Amino acid sequence: MANKPTEQEVLAYFDQVNNWGRWGTDDEIGTINFITPQKIAEAAGLVTEGQTVSCARPIVAEPAPDVRIPPVHFMVAAGDTVPDKGSGGTSDFIGVAFHGSTVTHLDASCHAFWNGKMYNDRPASLVNSRDFAQAGSIELLENGVVSRAILLDIARLKRKDWMEPGEGVFPEDLEAAEEQAGVKVGEGDILLIRTGNYKRRLSLGPTNDGGPGPHAALLPWLHERRVAILGSDTPNDTFPREYPAVGLPLHHIGIVSMGLWLLDNANLEELSEQCTRLNRWEFMLSAGPLRVQNGTGSPVNPLAIF
Repeated sequence: MANKPTEQEVLAYFDQVNNWGRWGTDDEIGTINFITPQKIAEAAGLVTEGQTVSCARPIVAEPAPDVRIPPVHFMVAAGDTVPDKGSGGTSDFIGVAFHGSTVTHLDASCHAFWNGKMYNDRPASLVNSRDFAQAGSIELLENGVVSRAILLDIARLKRKDWMEPGEGVFPEDLEAAEEQAGVKVGEGDILLIRTGNYKRRLSLGPTNDGGPGPHAALLPWLHERRVAILGSDTPNDTFPREYPAVGLPLHHIGIVSMGLWLLDNANLEELSEQCTRLNRWEFMLSAGPLRVQNGTGSPVNPLAIF
């Protein structure tokens, strides 16, 4: 039985995992600092098979119970109107409110606030409706992110197709999965946690009854291991919310206090199959967010490279 921290213990994590000033008062990239040139070179050394696996969900312009604002996709020019002779072409428009529980995206460090502050003691007012994000923008990752990544398949560990809504992933789960896979999460790694949540959606259809995810109890563990990016096949917090006074712990403590970057709503199904087939749970991962000026995040197609 997992040892769940109390709400007061979770609130205390804000000071326990705090990275404000760790890389200087001007720092805006937080845990991405753990990804050094040496770490990128180490990740490149993991490419031996010449195979890639997408870790993104498709962007689908359809309403659903778990979609707050559906993506907008329409044709600007279509092929059914071009002349029978001569040149023609097509183009389309895509608009995505990506923060939520269905679009695979990276959260920038300006995405979450606590007590009126964002990461590294900057005021939340730096993100406003007139100027957008004046600090902590997704533009900080304009050159993309590449590092060693590890998949810890908790659904596989528990021998189930998927974890249930509200079910959390705890440090002991991660360590058991590490032992099973023969890997250990270390400094600068991208940690991917599979709960089977996307498989559940594909199998049972979309619902709004919540979902599993990394539990607040992971925050000290992630801080100690110096994880650069946490990704999962969930919005990276359990639903329904377990700690009302905290909001979303992985967001409101992880992003704000630790400067932790979150990859939300990944598709880890094909990746799990590939890792099982190769019996290999570490690989290089590359992700290039859109260069959205003053943006709070971006849809992304992370590529696991073997």
